[in-house]
Amino acid sequence: MISGSREKDMIEAADLLLDARRTHTPIADLPPALQPTSLEEVARVHQEMALAYEDIGGWKIGAGAPDATPFFAPMPRAWMAASGAVLSGPRYRYRVLECEISFLVGQDLPPRQQPYTREEVLAAMASCHPAIEELESGLIDPKAANNFSALADLQMHGGFIHGPACANWKSINFATETVTLSIDGVVKVERTGSNTSGDLLRLLPYLANEGAARTGGLRAGQWITTGSWTGNTPAGAGSHAEACFAHAGSVTLRFV
Repeated sequence: MISGSREKDMIEAADLLLDARRTHTPIADLPPALQPTSLEEVARVHQEMALAYEDIGGWKIGAGAPDATPFFAPMPRAWMAASGAVLSGPRYRYRVLECEISFLVGQDLPPRQQPYTREEVLAAMASCHPAIEELESGLIDPKAANNFSALADLQMHGGFIHGPACANWKSINFATETVTLSIDGVVKVERTGSNTSGDLLRLLPYLANEGAARTGGLRAGQWITTGSWTGNTPAGAGSHAEACFAHAGSVTLRFV
């Protein structure tokens, strides 16, 4: 439970991060007194930022290791687009890319006392898609800032670009799936089975069950993206990027 004074601090931290993003004036870090000191406090900052962005189009979730507890953040719907999207304007300053596997929720999964089974959650997914998550930050260099500050800033989320649905996705062995990330036609990263959560499908029932207290349940039309396969890859101004999964398909974006 967050105390009243820390609750106020986390709201103030959210306001600073929101102002940094809205004014395109990044800050070095949150003031020490406002830096979150736990994942619970990070989640409280997310909650406040989500209120500011209003329409939440889905969730980014991942885990740092196969046995690690997942952690997630909201994705504003205004920052979502289909493959071929052109990203322009001062909002795209950091321009770091991650190749991911994402899912479109097809059926509401409201909070309930009995946990959803893995089979129930997978059945509720309308489709599976390749995706690029574009990372941005209200911090000048999030890697140089306090780690909890970077996590609080929507886990550096800046944009979500989804490719077309892939047929027969349940037959894909994600442990052996291969992906390449190319920028301006040059392959920058090539990996196989490299999602850090191990079994990426475990993230979906976690979000539907343990995550329900924060999400209010999953809703049809929301997106879930399940963590990077390629680490963090910077892209230059004016560059064109393509993520290509061997079986899950491809997705592209361009910076202008």
